[in-house]
Amino acid sequence: MIEFYGERVNTVDSDFLDLPLRALAEAALSVARSGGATHADLRVHRVRSQSLALRDGGVQAAVDGVDAGLAVRVLVDGTWGFASHAELTADTAAATARQALEVARTLRPLNRDPVLWADEPVYPDAVWVSRYDLDPFAVPTADKVAILTDLSQRLLAADGVDHVTAHCVQVKEQTFYADLAGSTITQQRVRIQPQFEATTVDQAAGVFETMRTLAPPTGRGWEYLATDDHWDWTGELAALPQWLAEKAAAPPVVAGPTDLVIDPTNLWLTIHESVGHATEYDRAVGYEAAYAGTSFATPDLLGSLRYGSDVMHVTADRTDPHGLATVGFDDDGVAAQSWDLVRDGVLVGFQVDRAFAPRLGLPRSNGCAYADSAHHVPIQRMPNVSLQPDLHVDRSTADLIAGVEDGLYIVGDKSWSIDMQRYNFQFTGQRFYRIRGGELAGQVRDVAYQGTTTDFWGALEAVGGPSTWRLGGALNCGKAQPGQVAAVSHGCPSVLLRGINVLNTRTEGGR
Repeated sequence: MIEFYGERVNTVDSDFLDLPLRALAEAALSVARSGGATHADLRVHRVRSQSLALRDGGVQAAVDGVDAGLAVRVLVDGTWGFASHAELTADTAAATARQALEVARTLRPLNRDPVLWADEPVYPDAVWVSRYDLDPFAVPTADKVAILTDLSQRLLAADGVDHVTAHCVQVKEQTFYADLAGSTITQQRVRIQPQFEATTVDQAAGVFETMRTLAPPTGRGWEYLATDDHWDWTGELAALPQWLAEKAAAPPVVAGPTDLVIDPTNLWLTIHESVGHATEYDRAVGYEAAYAGTSFATPDLLGSLRYGSDVMHVTADRTDPHGLATVGFDDDGVAAQSWDLVRDGVLVGFQVDRAFAPRLGLPRSNGCAYADSAHHVPIQRMPNVSLQPDLHVDRSTADLIAGVEDGLYIVGDKSWSIDMQRYNFQFTGQRFYRIRGGELAGQVRDVAYQGTTTDFWGALEAVGGPSTWRLGGALNCGKAQPGQVAAVSHGCPSVLLRGINVLNTRTEGGR
């Protein structure tokens, strides 16, 4: 009997289920078993994508793509072997398994650190599908372009807006996983990211300014853009020209230590870089070092590192209904879970997969293995990493602002920089409002905030309540060599931090 995990709203597409999934698994796993593998898995992975781009209401690009294939991993004498192929036939699956076995045998003499593999229950005939109302790939491209064109033209018609760009990325990802233990797991998930950006040009001064919408990418379907039910597109696009005009005319910020109220639309990225990547176990032990470095948060500090103030509670979660990293099972066949990374300001957890869990002394993986293609090996990837709100006092953003005599309120993300150990960083944003006497007093510009991870989070005085909590995120988190890209969400409330160092970016740039 097929068991559905989570709230079943949709079903896996029939054209994926019609592929010879079971035959591929039987062919590959029988070869792996006879070849002496202690663990082996076959993964059929298909990713369909569409990217639409418009400028000033005219279509610039409409790009459709499909990446599909099968992958076989084997574990022989504690050594991995991996191989993949684009052809989905039983003969190819068997040949790919033989190639994976040969890779493992070739590498075995060089392996001084045999893989330990954490146990996991068996999940026969499991199916999981993400929650969405309207499959974006069931909507004609012309209809999608029409909505993007209409919204672009509304924005372009506003006074002071000289140019408008619009982009929309849609992805449907389908996987079939089977292993020697008996798990067979079929999954399908959908994600989308619409975005509009307005530009105003000062011809006399020879300068320009931009501002974009703040809607995050999300694990939803086309309903996300087709209506205002999940994001107020009508309201935001109507307000954007005025915000942009205020930004263009705003005075420069005065640099120095400043109290900050940070909106979730900005803070999610700081969480991603300073907490999400820093608590990846492979990075913390130096296994992942070539691509963007290691981590200051090493395992010997587990349970003792003061990451932030007492109000800092960060969770990892693979189960949030519309999270970008939400799945039913990871690419090691591990069921999705949630757990703490930072509790009461102290480092209490890491992200692991089945190979790293035993190294940390855990009896089971917390389900963080993912590959972005059949032609890439699964690696430890980030779950949805989120800062929790205050569940006792539902402070609003206005409440937090009211507690600041002289400071800044920051909305929306923009550029960022962080060092190779996830410790020293700098972030900018879309809009910056001066706070005077607990009230907003107009925009300022040329703002960046800077700090070290522990000093920044240690300055966290208060977090907003559940009413301020919002899920942000990105479709393009990069890691590994060869490089892989993963989608991940980060939820957070509005927050109040004291005495954060603020830079004037124009002055810092020598202008």
